[in-house]
Amino acid sequence: MAAVLAALALLVGCGKPPADEKIRIAMVVKNLGNGFFDAAHNGARQAAGELKNVEIIYTGPTTPSAEGQIEIINSLISQKVNAIVISANDPNALVPIAKKAMARGIKVLSFDSGLAPEGRLMQLNPSNAELIGAKQIEMAARAAGGSGEIAILSASAQATNQNIWIGVMKKVLENPEYAGLKLVATTYGDDQSDKSYREAVGLLRSYPHLKVIISPSTVGINAASKAVVDEGLVGKVAVTGLGLPSEMAGHVKSGAVREFAIWNPIDLGYTITYAAYDFVKGDPAAKPGGSVSAGRMGKIALDANGDGAMAPPFVYDKSNVDQFSSIF
Repeated sequence: MAAVLAALALLVGCGKPPADEKIRIAMVVKNLGNGFFDAAHNGARQAAGELKNVEIIYTGPTTPSAEGQIEIINSLISQKVNAIVISANDPNALVPIAKKAMARGIKVLSFDSGLAPEGRLMQLNPSNAELIGAKQIEMAARAAGGSGEIAILSASAQATNQNIWIGVMKKVLENPEYAGLKLVATTYGDDQSDKSYREAVGLLRSYPHLKVIISPSTVGINAASKAVVDEGLVGKVAVTGLGLPSEMAGHVKSGAVREFAIWNPIDLGYTITYAAYDFVKGDPAAKPGGSVSAGRMGKIALDANGDGAMAPPFVYDKSNVDQFSSIF
């Protein structure tokens, strides 16, 4: 009987901590010195401040490797942290050590770059295809003043995520509020700067009435913005889509781009910290098919695999691009 009880204790681990005990959540990032994850850490600290009894342990390898993260997780198991939230360098290689942590009662969640489902309780994706596609059409409509010709400059024709987003964009364009927009072309720059630039110039010259180029590629949006400037079309043709603030700040200032979007790493760190807190506290809704509470980000619904989407992509414009351009 004693042996059975000991085995059960090992499986359950710490269980729910006492109400007055500090909840220790370890954030294991791909590598230290990465501005994106430093911003996620900032968000985690904001959440900890709101939750009051949470301590954030921010850690990661110096260079992005699964081996480095495995070593760190082993150490965190020894420290008996309550939860580990991780952006995985390898979705499968980390599963055995993640299972070991969960067998010790540690709640393991992944965010940004996910662990395979068997290695975690939840994966927080920054957004999802429907939200990403809808946001890009919404920005294009604003840039076009509600009507006119638009074109898409994508990555490669085989890029699964890009094609899914484009499919959503085309479906959203069927909505009555976007009846004034006409998609005239979809081209592919293969995520290469030179080719994307040439494709953008081709669009500008082939469609003299073009109002907006949408690029769901960080390479493409940068190249298209440069093409608009070089062709002397700032103010006539706008560029929008998914971009990095550090690369897009200059294009916002030039007027080639009014606004663009990408996930906000601060919100990402904030949301995964709240989610981990719900799992540690044993919230009955915190499970696949349920939901987690995330403070200012609202409730995050989880599908049957424990996957959740945080929010529509965060919009950057002249009011905030400088703030974020120093981060990522």
